[in-house]
Amino acid sequence: MPLSEQAFDEHLARAEQEGLTPLEFMARVIGAEANRRRERAIERRIKNARFPDVCTLADFDWQFNAATIDRAQIEQLATCDFLRRKDNLVMVGQSGLGKSKIIKAIGRQACVVGYTARYTTSGELFADLTAALADQTLPKRIRYYCRFDLLIIDEFGFDRLEREACAQAASLLYKIIDTRGPQRSTALVTNVDFESWSEYLGDPPLVMAVLDRVVDGAIVLKLTGKSYRAHRAKQLPTPAKPAKPDRKQ
Repeated sequence: MPLSEQAFDEHLARAEQEGLTPLEFMARVIGAEANRRRERAIERRIKNARFPDVCTLADFDWQFNAATIDRAQIEQLATCDFLRRKDNLVMVGQSGLGKSKIIKAIGRQACVVGYTARYTTSGELFADLTAALADQTLPKRIRYYCRFDLLIIDEFGFDRLEREACAQAASLLYKIIDTRGPQRSTALVTNVDFESWSEYLGDPPLVMAVLDRVVDGAIVLKLTGKSYRAHRAKQLPTPAKPAKPDRKQ
């Protein structure tokens, strides 16, 4: 504790004057430093999670799809009780519903309550593992992704070109999911329905193995509704047409 003898004596004197109990005295002496250390630990976990932006559920527009997105269910997930149970989470829905915002907010809250998390997109994950396969460091990279309490794989199926650039995507995803096993939670965010995973990954037997390990006992959240992006696009002002040149000049 960064506490001088003089400061300790001052705390002790005030405790005697105010009649503090031993627990109250200890809380006053170490409370501020404990809070500072807690805040630094939270900041470190959030930094290590590598979220691309700051997302919280307080900033989420709950009214836009109020009829189809269950706020209470998502706020329950943000308590991170599913991490205590080591459950997986699969979020399925079309683009533009706010799936990425929701999962990043849940991941950030996991860091706040004391869990370690790592955010990545499927494209980034496949690129990283393909590079590791090439330089023979794949086991090390798999161990890296398996050390976090929560691994978030966002945008699964979002860009087919990324999948086509990685011929071993199904095998690499299986290695990650299988190694993490039931001891840690994995969150997968996708706009690809389960029956289309084989087409996307191109290896039906491995896809079935991945599905068995991800979905069995998992929390599956299927989101529907209107697209935020399409709505915002409609609200943008129409660009003004350039003025025609005056041919008389």
